[in-house]
Amino acid sequence: MDSMIALIGFGEAGSTFAEAAGWEAGAAAYDVLPTRRAAMEAAGVLVCATAECALSDADLVLSLVTADAALAAAKDYAALLKPGALWCDMNSVAPDTKRAAARAVEAAGGRYVDVAVLAPVNPARMNVPLLVAGAAADEAAEALCGAGFAHVRVVGSEVGRASAIKMIRSVMVKGIEALTAEMMLAAEAAGVTDEVLVSLDASEKAQGWAARAGYNLERMTTHGARRAAEMEESAKTLIGLGVEPVMTAGTVRRQREMAGKADLFSQEREAAQ
Repeated sequence: MDSMIALIGFGEAGSTFAEAAGWEAGAAAYDVLPTRRAAMEAAGVLVCATAECALSDADLVLSLVTADAALAAAKDYAALLKPGALWCDMNSVAPDTKRAAARAVEAAGGRYVDVAVLAPVNPARMNVPLLVAGAAADEAAEALCGAGFAHVRVVGSEVGRASAIKMIRSVMVKGIEALTAEMMLAAEAAGVTDEVLVSLDASEKAQGWAARAGYNLERMTTHGARRAAEMEESAKTLIGLGVEPVMTAGTVRRQREMAGKADLFSQEREAAQ
C-alpha cells in the first residue's frame, strides 16, 4: 500500500478492515460519533476529529457510513477530496442514490466508485467479495487490491451497476430471512416446528440459482392463481395463530400478478441480448 487511505465511518466495517489489513498509520479515520475514536486508536490508524483531517492526504477513500448517511457524506465531504481521489462508496444503497453521490463527488474533482460488499465483513474480513463499477472501476480495483482486499471484481463502467446487483440480491437474501421468521413464529405457535422443518428438508433440491429461478417462475406463471388462493389460506392460518402475515400477504399478491405471464421473462432476456 503506497497511498494514504481515508476511512469515513468507523463502525463494524471500518474497524474490521483497518484491523484485518493492518493499515495503522497508512490510514486516517473519521466518524461523526466521537465514541468511536477509541476503536481507531486500538486499530492504530490516524484518529481525526474532522473529515478534512482524514481526507486531505488520501488517494483512496472508503465511505463506510450508514445507508441513510451515504449521500449526505458524499455531498458534504466531496469538496475536501484531493483532486483525483477515489471515493469508494461501499454503502448498501440504491443505484439512484449512488448516482446522485457520484455527481457530487465528480463535480468536486474526485473519482466516484460504486462498490458493493456482498457478504458480512465478519468473519470474511479482507476476503469479503467486492463488486466495483464506475468510470474509475479498474483503478479502484487495483487500489483496493493493493490495500489488501482479496476478492475484487469489476462489473462495469456504469455507476449503479454494482449496487443494483447487491440490492436485487438482497431481495432474496433478506427476504428469505423475513420469510423464515414468519414461518418459525407460526410453527412455534402451532407446535409443529419439527414437522415443518423435516418436511422442508425432504423437499429441498440441490440446484443452482439459474435452474431454481427458472423453476420457481414457471410454477408461478402456470399456477399463480391457484397458488395465490392457497397462500390466502396460509395467511388466514397465520392470523389465527396471532402472527401477522406480512410476507405471506406479499406472496399472495405476487403469485396472482405473475399468473399467465409465461412469456414475460423470455421476452426481457431476448431484449437484453
